Parts: sequence; structure tokens; C-alpha cells
Amino acid sequence: MQRRLKTTMAEEGSGCPVPRLPWASVLRVALPLFLAGAVIYCFLCTQRLAQQRQLESPGWDMAELQLNHTGQRQDCRLRWQGGPALGRSFVHGPELDNGQLHVQRSGIYRLHIQVTLANCSSSLWATTPHRATLTVGICSPAARSISLLRLNFHGGCVVTSQRLTPLGRGDTLCTNLTLPLLPSPNADETFFGVQWVHP
Repeated sequence: MQRRLKTTMAEEGSGCPVPRLPWASVLRVALPLFLAGAVIYCFLCTQRLAQQRQLESPGWDMAELQLNHTGQRQDCRLRWQGGPALGRSFVHGPELDNGQLHVQRSGIYRLHIQVTLANCSSSLWATTPHRATLTVGICSPAARSISLLRLNFHGGCVVTSQRLTPLGRGDTLCTNLTLPLLPSPNADETFFGVQWVHP
């Protein structure tokens, strides 16, 4: 065995040309290119997966809504609208159902609202009861019906507030303004929104 090993080593070191396989030079080029391509492919796949996870993340459940003003109000409920065609308003996750915000994912949400009264002046308050209020609550399902915010105008023209509150999947948020008061349809003065912040 030792003799055979010495013979093989002598042949390798003797300077005799050893026949090379023709595809060995192709492998020297192809293998690094293949490995580089595989690394790039894996990098792009992980980037795409990260983007998909970010878009599916519950943190994207949010909405910023504008008043859907259609003239004289028949009931105390305010109707909202949202979407890119309206400018700064959007809906990602929750849905609008007949102008009311319908929550699709349970969790703790930051809720914010501002309502400015249309044509508001001190003469309005001389004829309007000082009990004029804006309320935000869960109106559906009935078993979870509860008031989340109750804001009094206190003789002013604007109310604004925010709070953190737990909401469940299927909750519908309603906003009510004392009749016959009219909210301003200006999106800078009257808006309503939610943002998911924690499971």
C-alpha cells in the first residue's frame, strides 16, 4: 500500500501532464455565477416576504375619514367616507358600512375625532341648548353597545378628542351630533379616525 502511494505521488510531482476534463474550466466559471445568483435570489425573496408581512401587519389597520355631508340631517348620526379620491382620507383594514366604521381586527385602537359646527357664531348659541354634544360609541353589535367619548361643546364651535380603547372584530363605531346642529363639511375642520396600536 505504501509503495503504491509513493508511486502515485511520484507521478503527480514528476511534471507529467495529467489530462484535465473539458468541463472543469466551465465549472470554475459556472459555479461562482450560480452561487452569486442564488444569493441574490434569496436576498430578493426575503425582501419581498418582509414587505408582505409588513402589509399584513395589524399595525396597518387604520382609517382617516371625512364627513359625508349630504345636506339637512334627518337623524343624529354622522356619516363618514374615506378613500384616496377624497385626498387625505383612507381606509386600511376597517370598512365603511353605511357611513359607519366597521372594525375587522380586535385590539387596542387610538381613536380621534374633531367636529366643527357649520356657520357657528355666538348668535347660534343664544338659540341652541348648551347640552349640544358629540358622542362616539360602539353601536353594533348590540351586546357591546357602549359610549366611548361624550364631548360637550360648552358654548364653543369645535370639539376634539382622542383616546385609546379596546375594540373587537365586528364592532361598528357610530358618531352622533345633537340635532339640529350641522357639522362643517370641510375636511380640515371635521374628521374622524382610528389606528390599531396593540393586540
